[in-house]
Amino acid sequence: MHRSVSPPPIREMGVRRFGRVNWLGLATLARREIMRFMSVWQQTIFAPLMTAGLFLVVFALALGQNRGEVMGLPLLAFLGPGILMMTVIQNAFANTSSSLISAKMQGNIVDTLMPPLSAGEILTGYLTGALVRALIVASVIAAGMALVLGQGIQHPLWALAFVVLGALLMGGLGLLAGIVAQKFDQMAVITNFVVTPLSFLSGTFYSVQALPEPFRTLAHWNPIFYLIDGARYGIAGVSDAPPLRALLVCSAVVLAVLGLAWYWIRTGYRMKP
Repeated sequence: MHRSVSPPPIREMGVRRFGRVNWLGLATLARREIMRFMSVWQQTIFAPLMTAGLFLVVFALALGQNRGEVMGLPLLAFLGPGILMMTVIQNAFANTSSSLISAKMQGNIVDTLMPPLSAGEILTGYLTGALVRALIVASVIAAGMALVLGQGIQHPLWALAFVVLGALLMGGLGLLAGIVAQKFDQMAVITNFVVTPLSFLSGTFYSVQALPEPFRTLAHWNPIFYLIDGARYGIAGVSDAPPLRALLVCSAVVLAVLGLAWYWIRTGYRMKP
């Protein structure tokens, strides 16, 4: 008698293995996002360092010997953490928003939507690129601050937590902006009239305790204020608000933003070019 032997199963591209996660597709998307900004590192890594350095130089030269202390810190030591976090969140937002709007404008967004990737995997892939870019930028600026200002990191874990939360929050907002916008002009409006004002009006260059009411209260409704304040606590050891409160507020806002981004990606809202 001849025994019939069934042929071995054929492995197809895109088959989900190791549970319900398409690890190959997720890793490919994340690698694409990382390589996208690393291929122009002069703009994405070196330029933020120059911008942060120029901020510090301008303040140092403009104020000269009149530089006082803010919250018990020398002015430049106070400004450093805020400028670091402001640069981090701007780069995280730019990474996801530019990637998505470019894909929509060029018509190759289907290359991301067609593979067997779930909404959570697409969201994670985009956020990985924003997070890696934010961590690199933060590391470069922190190294520059240590070399030039001699400013170390007082609470490394707190600083890392707020950098990660800032990258996730602004990466998620970048995805929302990239989904809503249909052309680069609309993206520029969101960047110039939403992201930039929230960044500059968040205590980056001043302590919110110095603001008169009602602006002091309004500042506490700005989630980016808690990112800046938390980063300042992690790096310099001082803050306007309790760091635990800042951590909880930022975590809640991150969950809300990422939840909305996941839902929009899952439903395909305005994702077609």
